[in-house]
Amino acid sequence: MDSSNSTPPQNTSILIVGAGPTGLVLALWLTHFGVNVRIIDKNAEAGTESRAIGIQARTLELYQQIGLAQDIIAHGIKVNDLTLRKNGRKTFSLPLKDMGKGLSPFPFILFFPQDDHEKILIERLRLAGVTVERNSELIKLTQTNDSVQAIVKNENGLETINIAYLCGCDGARSTVREQLNIQFPGGTYSQIFFVADAIATSDSADDDIQLCVSSEDFCITLPVRNHGSYRLIGIVPPDKESKENINFDDVLPSVTRNTQLKIKSLNWFSTYHVHHRVANQFQKERAFLIGDAAHIHSPAGAQGMNTGIGDAINLAWKLAAVVQNRADPKLLGSYQIERMQFAKQLVSTTDKLFQIMTSKHLLGKIWRGIVFPFVMPMLFRIPFMKRFFFKIVSQIELKYRHSPLSQGHAGKIYAGDRLPWVQYETTDNFASLQAMDWQVHIYGTASSTLVTDINKLKIALHVFPWSNNPETAGLEKNTIYLIRPDGYIAYINSDQNPLLLKEFLSFT
Repeated sequence: MDSSNSTPPQNTSILIVGAGPTGLVLALWLTHFGVNVRIIDKNAEAGTESRAIGIQARTLELYQQIGLAQDIIAHGIKVNDLTLRKNGRKTFSLPLKDMGKGLSPFPFILFFPQDDHEKILIERLRLAGVTVERNSELIKLTQTNDSVQAIVKNENGLETINIAYLCGCDGARSTVREQLNIQFPGGTYSQIFFVADAIATSDSADDDIQLCVSSEDFCITLPVRNHGSYRLIGIVPPDKESKENINFDDVLPSVTRNTQLKIKSLNWFSTYHVHHRVANQFQKERAFLIGDAAHIHSPAGAQGMNTGIGDAINLAWKLAAVVQNRADPKLLGSYQIERMQFAKQLVSTTDKLFQIMTSKHLLGKIWRGIVFPFVMPMLFRIPFMKRFFFKIVSQIELKYRHSPLSQGHAGKIYAGDRLPWVQYETTDNFASLQAMDWQVHIYGTASSTLVTDINKLKIALHVFPWSNNPETAGLEKNTIYLIRPDGYIAYINSDQNPLLLKEFLSFT
């Protein structure tokens, strides 16, 4: 997988700066659509630390479209339970296994270390003929009406690259964002946090999440890689915050008190401040910001990497359609409209919750001392609350109803919603999404006129039998659902009127 001597593809249409999960997924999807890309990264090799590990159901659904989901699942760890501890004592165990049953083909939370995740993405890209160009750094970019010029410093010196579009997937300290002079407003939490990977023994199962709180601090333990390997996340004790070089020994008493883990060895340890920022633009002419380059927020709920991957796939099919002259460039404007709102929503929800949970003040102590150990367990005994939690954390509840690409509704389902998952005896309605193209779904019966007219539009038509399953999912009988390449509903019409469908398609 060494890419330092790779030969970049010719006639490049897209340059991707940054080869973390976001950039790799963007490159993989664009390549799948037949778009020529180059992907560069200033680092000499891929990351070796696990960093982000949570992979949510919506990400797996999108991975399933290119046959990647099962490979990821086979290497990951499905979380079975969430264990709550107060002052080291177990107070509650919440079953998480299959908590999203009936909502997604992947009704669980999966943990898979980022470095191993990247290896699979890099190998998939290699098989598709694209290799990450290492030791390659963007120095300058300039734009014209019809192209972008990028100056890249690599092992051969300076190279000038002319491309149609440039995508900045280069993280929170994005060079692309700086070159575009895009502001990155937000703030930083005052607390110092730590993260570590350790080998330890525990009286809890290896596939449990542990949320360990006290009135003064907290620690989260997550299963990583294999038996007895844990990710630890928590707050550095107040009496150690002023130290110049904080090490694991400084947090070890707090970790052992809260988690009851017996630490055997340490793989790595780091401290950091948590930031919450959203760029005030995700697009500037022919350049885009994606993932951490566009938004950063707390690690609460394992949303960061999954949000970046969602950004990449949202933009990939639109870029492919424009580059291949299948869509007007105005389609690209919907990327910022759709993804910026979600990023801001994350900052205003998960970050506020995270701020309360980690606060040194009275509200934080009440949250850690009462809400988490006592109130939360009572709420999660209610089936509705477990399903609600899964919908939010898994990102299957993410909607684009405000998008210019969304029109119409029927019953509880609106254009802009993710296509609800419907399972039949031997298949499901997500199988057709592997085509990764526009398609029409009918649940019930399609009129002969509609079939003829949709065939003329050269769009695939999938007619699914009507049963209790579509109705339970909220779908309406005999209604037109136009599905985007990323599995979101773009258009709904309950009259099976092909003229209105054709009119909508001409707009997009």
